[in-house]
Amino acid sequence: MRRRSTRSVLAAALACVALLASGCTSVVQGSASPAALGGGAADSAPTPSAPPVDDISWEDCTDNVESAVGEELERPLTFECGTTLVPKDYDEPTDGEYELFLLRGVSSEQTDRIGSLLVNPGGPGGSGVNTAIGLALSLPLELLARFDIVGFDPRGVGLSSPVECLSASFKDEINAAEPTPRTPQEVDEALDLSEEVGDSCEDKYGDELGNFNTTYTARDMDRLREALGDEQLTYLGYSYGTTLGSTYAELFPDRVRALVLDGAVDPSKDDLESSEGQAAGFEQAFDAFAADCEAQGAACPAGPDPRALVYELLEVAEPAPIPSSGPGGRSATDGLVFLGVLGALYSQDAWPDLAKALATAQAGDSVGVLELADGYTGRLDDGTYPNLIDANIAINCADSDQSFTANEVRGYIAEWDLSYPLYGAALASGLLTCTLWEATRHPLPQRDAAGSAPILVIGTEGDPATPYEGAVTMAEQLEAGVLLTWEGEGHTAFPKTDCITDAVVEYLVDLVAPDDGTTCPA
Repeated sequence: MRRRSTRSVLAAALACVALLASGCTSVVQGSASPAALGGGAADSAPTPSAPPVDDISWEDCTDNVESAVGEELERPLTFECGTTLVPKDYDEPTDGEYELFLLRGVSSEQTDRIGSLLVNPGGPGGSGVNTAIGLALSLPLELLARFDIVGFDPRGVGLSSPVECLSASFKDEINAAEPTPRTPQEVDEALDLSEEVGDSCEDKYGDELGNFNTTYTARDMDRLREALGDEQLTYLGYSYGTTLGSTYAELFPDRVRALVLDGAVDPSKDDLESSEGQAAGFEQAFDAFAADCEAQGAACPAGPDPRALVYELLEVAEPAPIPSSGPGGRSATDGLVFLGVLGALYSQDAWPDLAKALATAQAGDSVGVLELADGYTGRLDDGTYPNLIDANIAINCADSDQSFTANEVRGYIAEWDLSYPLYGAALASGLLTCTLWEATRHPLPQRDAAGSAPILVIGTEGDPATPYEGAVTMAEQLEAGVLLTWEGEGHTAFPKTDCITDAVVEYLVDLVAPDDGTTCPA
């Protein structure tokens, strides 16, 4: 395989630099949680016939990062971009290779270097390259003084042999579609859309789609660890990145130095349980937003009853999309209104924007709602998308061995619509996504990571995307799991609060984990 110049492709990788520490951790509209508990454990080492670990070809790309960020870097950082090759199929390791794209941020003030801190933002489908930039610009200086910050786009994601099987226009159609199918006709339309997604990807990739799975990505991580020159892995993973990190620990427990798993996905729940948990989590998060708005009184633009306002906007936008004063003459369908609200619940910092966007939409201008929706889906100003949706669906379906009939999903829609009136029908309908997926499945192993070093698991009590109970369960199931709790709101916790940050820094640098069950106030 001929390598692409890292300079020539970096601009594309940085089209939407993620400056938030949590990176891009959302899942596709209506899709089940990335957790998909599978059958027996995988082998503990790569196939003996796997090719030797490939060196990483690094090039300086500091200027490109500065250009993408739009300003001169305030920190004394140098960035390098690189590529390396990994086997396409670890069961047939000589049957071709994928190219992985990486970025490394190094402080010129680094002293007593420990090694590399490998990072993953979640999704699945989020760019670790973008996240490494954001973390290098925001992490505590104590970490930059001891670690290189290394992000990689996992196989199938971003610039790492990306899965690209859905056109921008089709993604627009998916995002604009009815978000809460309830009638038989609406459910049939959702099933048709899911079938079209599957057909589009399978027509292009065939059974190769099965190669884009979490277990293979965890094996890739071990090859990256070796190529980076680290005897053991130091890792920071958010959301789905906790599934990836715990899978790595299960496969290679003796190679774990320190893993921080923030916003843990519950390893004990199957697709059905995970989807219902997310429905409950987002319902709770919206209630917290609404309560905050109500407490502000007249100062909150969304008025005294934000939930009623959202229902009103969804009802208005279904027959007649709400026009926007933004560029391109776009309008917000009920699907885009739904996504805008959903995306804003990932972070409490976005609540003021959500309140303002709802009020503006009520006045007839959906510009704010569309900005929130585009931030969630990754849609760029020119109407293009990264391959987040393609990769998210491919990886979720490859990781799961479950499927559901249309009649089963209709039953869940009716049930969850009563229990979770804003999000239940949407999350239930997402169970259709992988029902017609025919590519090879690679269900996740059960994970206790027996024999590993202590693993720090962080849970946020008000996390809508990965409900807090998932962190409790993961910490319990990992033989060396240590639970750290933040009594805050939003998705993931590090480095949002000093208490969490101090605990994580001490663990990563000195390998001193906090006491199991430690709680940090909001």
